[in-house]
Amino acid sequence: MSRLKLAGRTVAITGSTGGLGSDLAIELRSRGANLALLDLDRNAVERQASSLGGGTVARGWCADVRDLASLEAAMSEAAAHFGRLDVAVANAGIGVVESIATGDPATFERIIDINLTGVWRTFRAALPHVLERRGHLLAVSSMAAFIHSPLNGAYTASKAGVWALCDSIRLELRHTGVTVGSVHPTFFDTPMMDGVLDDPAGRAIWGEHKKQPWKFVPRATVVTGAVDAIERRAALTTVPRNLALAARMAGLIRKPIEAAGFSNASIRAALQHAAQRNQQDRVAHLGDSVGETLS
Repeated sequence: MSRLKLAGRTVAITGSTGGLGSDLAIELRSRGANLALLDLDRNAVERQASSLGGGTVARGWCADVRDLASLEAAMSEAAAHFGRLDVAVANAGIGVVESIATGDPATFERIIDINLTGVWRTFRAALPHVLERRGHLLAVSSMAAFIHSPLNGAYTASKAGVWALCDSIRLELRHTGVTVGSVHPTFFDTPMMDGVLDDPAGRAIWGEHKKQPWKFVPRATVVTGAVDAIERRAALTTVPRNLALAARMAGLIRKPIEAAGFSNASIRAALQHAAQRNQQDRVAHLGDSVGETLS
């Protein structure tokens, strides 16, 4: 399959105003792509489009990856506006450090709905337009698809699911000329990771990301890797690339990484922090509910 040259193509990005999404948009625009920017905050996405050159090359739509109808409307309007839709990047995602014993079940379901089902909805909404162009579908997964951390079940399950989903859809669409890929970065700096660093449970698990194997890579490395993956129509891309062996041999290397990366003491500390935080959240929620009843 020949490379997908981005100049003059139209790329839709969900979660476009987030840390990774905003940098992806800048890099894609620098390579000549027109941008359909999709996010929850209409004002933020319209400002983003304006900063990237305005309506002829970048336009924003309010869309929610938990709402297929809103995605379908945005993708259709984007294809009509630009005259084509070649690539869809399912980038929207969230993560929370929680224990199965003390975590909020609604949080687990929300993470799966956004990170996994949201990718399916994004691809479903974009597919009729991408099919016309024999284009590419890309999902932002994570190395967490292959290396599974404690107190991170919803996130790791969602990202492993994204990898499997992309593999399945890639085979399903192979005869159409549409290519499908997933990109799997290790830890890097984003607003989501700021929340992890602020969480005592997260710091206990990953040691504030100050040493291997949990050390951050530059966000620019992730951005370049993801955009290169689109141009190469790659099925699977790790960032950095030297983690490819870890992804492909995850079952063999998982045990030594778990032994080196997660001590029993760090897991016990994280569980204690998470339980305390969730108890505080429940008390705060109860207080809010009582206040609403009294008012």
